[in-house]
Amino acid sequence: MTVFVCGQEVEEIWCGIYDAWMSRLGHENVRIEPEGRDRELFCEYREVAAEEWKAEKVTKSIRKKLSEELYEVVYRAALSEDADRADKIYRFLIYAFAMGTNVMDQLQIPAVYEVFRMTRYLSREYSHVIEFARFSRMEEGVLLSRIKPKNDVLVLVSMHFADRLSGENWILYDCKRKKAAVHQADRGWIIVRADSAQWQERLNKKTDEETYEGLWRTFHKAIAITQRTNLKCQQNMLPLRFRPYMTEFNKV
Repeated sequence: MTVFVCGQEVEEIWCGIYDAWMSRLGHENVRIEPEGRDRELFCEYREVAAEEWKAEKVTKSIRKKLSEELYEVVYRAALSEDADRADKIYRFLIYAFAMGTNVMDQLQIPAVYEVFRMTRYLSREYSHVIEFARFSRMEEGVLLSRIKPKNDVLVLVSMHFADRLSGENWILYDCKRKKAAVHQADRGWIIVRADSAQWQERLNKKTDEETYEGLWRTFHKAIAITQRTNLKCQQNMLPLRFRPYMTEFNKV
């Protein structure tokens, strides 16, 4: 068994798929794994070099030979939290190139079902994040929101807010992956690494809206009817993991 070791970013996954496919070793004789895993005996390990031209070839092949819709499916699967997503997408593409665009109807095939499962879970979390994200205005007038999703939905969420808040300067920070989407009003946005001490200092600055946030928390508490409190129902509607990043649940 030959194991191709690649990173977990989308472009790195595409490079891993390219190397595994072009190795011509036979699909049953190759596997794609993320970096950092313990290595097995009797396996040959090959490090995947992340090169832009490889990712572009995979992207063009899916879009041209399959469809834009199917590319969106595998792109979303590549954003999943599933550590084995690279190999699962590779198995899915084997069937997709053989069966065509109706491959998503074949959920009885394990490789197809796994991609369906990953994208369905990601879509649910994406919906939660755009609903529960809260922005606060910083001293410089920039809007800041912190999120900590399980799946890497920062790109998708940024596309949503780039449309909804196109006239604002804002930063959407992913606390789990230490990266941020930075949007310039009426211009566009980019993803940047935000793990430096300078970034952390900037993100921890006080906002101009703390007084209003305190009023909002007071209002949120005042309208609650203690006798009708149903914690289990609340947690079903609003999971606990989203609350540390919501104004209503931050302590004054």
